[in-house]
Amino acid sequence: MDRIVERPGALDVHKASVTARVCVWERRELTEQIAEFQATVAGLLALGDRLAAFAVRQVVMEATGVYGMAVWAVLEDSFELMLVNARHVKQCPGRKTDVLDAQWLCQLLEAGRLTPSFVPPKPIRTLRNLTRYRRTQISDRQREAARLHKILEDTGIKLGCVATDILGKSGRDMLDTLVAGTTDPNVLAELAGG
Repeated sequence: MDRIVERPGALDVHKASVTARVCVWERRELTEQIAEFQATVAGLLALGDRLAAFAVRQVVMEATGVYGMAVWAVLEDSFELMLVNARHVKQCPGRKTDVLDAQWLCQLLEAGRLTPSFVPPKPIRTLRNLTRYRRTQISDRQREAARLHKILEDTGIKLGCVATDILGKSGRDMLDTLVAGTTDPNVLAELAGG
């Protein structure tokens, strides 16, 4: 295969470790540098230093879900990162190791045979995380309100008939009063705001 990328770097990312391979061509001789790093911040910073020491500009890694996100976050400002679909770069079936994976990715990157996956810019990723978290929080709140409503109905307390929103101000005041031990319907009715 022809060389398109002069000093490619390839990462095989796992939960606790990252195997890195760098191909260095000097006088038509290939020297490959393979090292394993811990998937901690200190380990990933050491990985970045190692890649920089070999003047690597382009680094490829397979999409590995959440494990690759930390690697991407640490290295994205210093290198041209390429995330590739694991299904598109799989070797033939057989014995497979982290080193062989990294070697194969490095060869494909060197030959320019990889198609990168889309990774949104950092501000868009941050916004996505926030909106997804907010959606989860809203969903959890609705689920808890439904659970509370069911418990109240099972115990014969018809709070939903008096308060439109049992987690609104009036509903919470009535719940606090019930928890304090007051069961007088007239006292509870006075807490209704509307």
